[in-house]
Amino acid sequence: MKIISYNVNGIRAALKKGFLDWLQQANPDVICIQEIKAQKNQINPMDFELAGYPHQYWFSAEKKGYSGVAILSKIKPNHVEYGTGIETMDFEGRNIRVDFDQLSIMSMYLPSGTNDARLDFKFNYMDEILDYATKLRKSIPNLVICGDYNICHEAIDIHNPKMKGVSGFLPEERAWLGKFIDSGFIDSFRFLNPNRQEYSWWSYRANARANNKGWRLDYAMVTSSLKDVISRAYILTEAKHSDHCPIALELDL
Repeated sequence: MKIISYNVNGIRAALKKGFLDWLQQANPDVICIQEIKAQKNQINPMDFELAGYPHQYWFSAEKKGYSGVAILSKIKPNHVEYGTGIETMDFEGRNIRVDFDQLSIMSMYLPSGTNDARLDFKFNYMDEILDYATKLRKSIPNLVICGDYNICHEAIDIHNPKMKGVSGFLPEERAWLGKFIDSGFIDSFRFLNPNRQEYSWWSYRANARANNKGWRLDYAMVTSSLKDVISRAYILTEAKHSDHCPIALELDL
């Protein structure tokens, strides 16, 4: 199974930049999308069906033009879970999950800490999602949580490790991500690429992408029960429909 995760920074904007042609070439079985910035009625499902994805699940934020996640799949899931049931998360459309026979896949968009209020919101979300995932694994042991975590875990994951006072690389955020992994998850990219320094997000400022001054904010976290079936994990830096690029995970099921 090939799974791709992509923060598109607006699905309608990405479509204008050739997203569908790229999707057909990349050809994942499942794609997790974050930051769709659209309501369901603003999306033409036929566009994605013609690209090979008849099973489409969109979970928008209540606020128009903001946040939102989706999962597109070639395979029909047994069940789709919109949100987490936690009101503080769900009104911003940050989690959607599909359940298959052998595993479940979540598309997650963890908040950014752009100011003090949002940083407090982010820390609250982090606490709640860790608790939610811990409980969820009791009934769904084979779980993949893909998405934009808005955190660089280690110094190798950021172009300038001296940026310790900036949200996304705060010591508290990094410690939480370590705690999340220690709770029973594997960072699939780092597991297979222990020394590779690649990024998945670049600021639009100061020509950051051209100079590769990036951050690795996007992860495909896999429960430890799936460790032996992780065959590939890589970053698709050539895709340029967003300030992020996609990440990919292949499981030998």
